[in-house]
Amino acid sequence: MFSELVIPSRTIMTPGPVEAHPNALKAMTSTILGQFDPAFLTIMDNVKEMIKVPFGTKNQQAFAIDGTSRSGLEAALIALIEPGDKVLIPAYGRFAYLLGEICERAKAEIKYLEKDWSSPFTQEEIIQAIEEFNPKIVTMVHGETANGQMQPLDKIGAACRQRDIFFVVDMVATYGGVPIFVDDWCVDIAIGGTQKCISVPSGMSLVTYNSRVEAVLDSRYQKELGLSKDERNDRHISSNYLDLSQLQRYWNSERINHHTEATSMIYALHEGLRAVINEGIENVWARHQLNNDALVAGIEAMGLGFFGNMDTKMPTVTPILIPEGVDDGEGVRSMLLDVFHVEIASSFGDLKGKVWRIGNMGYSSRRENVLQVLGALEAAIIYCGGSVKAGEAVNAALKVYQV
Repeated sequence: MFSELVIPSRTIMTPGPVEAHPNALKAMTSTILGQFDPAFLTIMDNVKEMIKVPFGTKNQQAFAIDGTSRSGLEAALIALIEPGDKVLIPAYGRFAYLLGEICERAKAEIKYLEKDWSSPFTQEEIIQAIEEFNPKIVTMVHGETANGQMQPLDKIGAACRQRDIFFVVDMVATYGGVPIFVDDWCVDIAIGGTQKCISVPSGMSLVTYNSRVEAVLDSRYQKELGLSKDERNDRHISSNYLDLSQLQRYWNSERINHHTEATSMIYALHEGLRAVINEGIENVWARHQLNNDALVAGIEAMGLGFFGNMDTKMPTVTPILIPEGVDDGEGVRSMLLDVFHVEIASSFGDLKGKVWRIGNMGYSSRRENVLQVLGALEAAIIYCGGSVKAGEAVNAALKVYQV
């Protein structure tokens, strides 16, 4: 026989997933409703409207896609890409290459604009590449969790709009944690996720798009054969499950029977978004910034360094250079988890073994968590043979909080 499930208690300070909001977890234990139950459709309609707030948009279309954040990235890109379409991907970290992988599988012609991972691009660099390559789509990452860097977007989006180019942006790591203005920045499709700053378990992706994109979707719409043999389309979107043209009609008044909705996840999403909106989106941004400032002050007081340009560092991820004397840093991470029950992350590619990443997202972005991770990190580094200024980190953070 199998024993009863026992889940250890953790303080999660990674760049995702984060600690789920208690109301979201509570909602997931609620009674299951049928996906076309009028009560459930009302919940869906409310979720649609709430999704728009952290995106900073008045788009008509905003909804959730079953699947982790990657599902939304793939759905957005394959909605626009047809074989041979030119796509420009500015890459200043790991997840731009995920966008490229998706575009490659959609048989796009891809051009990467690449640089080292220490900072994002200037917007002028990207605009120049747009002029030279003349793509149909520009797709990029707003906040790159691999290096904690955040890309300014307002001029890039405006340049795309002037040239009738689609601008698709991965906002997974910034949605709900930093100021986002999809409409003002001329973003055509934006993608978020549940497992980061809105404090909902991983399992859904959030999208919003404008009328320019909706016109493309309408031109590519094909109803499923089991529902109709008449509405065929030679340009149909390559995925059935991730077909935005069908998903849009599931979430809107037509209510086509596309899939069986993950009702418990929608409950959780409702509560995660409601918590953000009730706190006030500007207050949420300020909370993330304050906890970021306290975390950075503590790391500096400890005598540790940071990877990358601090002027473009995102408030939701802090990349810390692993000090000498602690090998690749895995001993410290293991001690944090096993002894202090605190989880932080390593990084990827050339940064693996050189950088720790501390997340500051959603329900995990709390004063008590920041103080706990600073104290635990200091003790673990010293125990594992590293050198830090003992006793300074928590005190520096407390001064930021002015306790």
